Amino acid sequence: MSDSKPAGQFFDAAIGLLRRVQDEEAGTIEAAGLLLADTVASGGRLFAFGAGHSSLAAQDVVYRAGGLALMNLLAVPGAVGVDVMPATLGSALERVDGLASAVLDCSPARAGDTLVIISLSGRNALPVEMALHARDLGLKVIGVTSVAYATETTSRHHSGTYLRDHCDIVLDSKIATGDAELTLDTIPAPFAPASTVVTSAILQAVMATAAASLADRGIEPPLLRSGNVDGGHEWNGQVFEKYGERIFYRH
Repeated sequence: MSDSKPAGQFFDAAIGLLRRVQDEEAGTIEAAGLLLADTVASGGRLFAFGAGHSSLAAQDVVYRAGGLALMNLLAVPGAVGVDVMPATLGSALERVDGLASAVLDCSPARAGDTLVIISLSGRNALPVEMALHARDLGLKVIGVTSVAYATETTSRHHSGTYLRDHCDIVLDSKIATGDAELTLDTIPAPFAPASTVVTSAILQAVMATAAASLADRGIEPPLLRSGNVDGGHEWNGQVFEKYGERIFYRH
């Protein structure tokens, strides 16, 4: 039975999306986790990038208790969240040609590393160029996006392509164009976005797969513990010391 209250309707919608992703994206989630494990096992580094609210899911897998210590945030100044004024500047930067290439060229990312790019629409110049240039540099690219946008919107990259067109693995979040799950006759616009919930869940599923895959190979996954439990800081210190050359958020 569906819930008649907006809060319950949102939970129903989010749970429905999560179940759909679980059913339809199991294979690609497994492939993405194995790619991360391959990268770690071969001495590579991991990076995550997202612009605007897509950066929330990227940040959620960086320096995270229970997460892989080797996941580094690839930040584009002014495009991470709403920490710039005015906030609309971040949206404008997503459409600037050349910005992604400049950031990648100045980053520690190199051939043999893997970059996770999160972009709900996948239509703006920044994520498309990020994927294109990353692959030119020899990185593997995992894209997390809503494939629906590629058929229902127009690309803002000069190539006319989308993020999904330049990835080794594409994870489809199943989010509908517009990213709003609820409507009411008394409210003129759709509301209650679920993309952050779903995208974060996808990425945590990928991280879990990667950790288990490393363990299956006899490699202890470089996991962080919470600093709010006894011994957590000591544990993390040992991980940082062992993998320091592949962790960049401490430098």
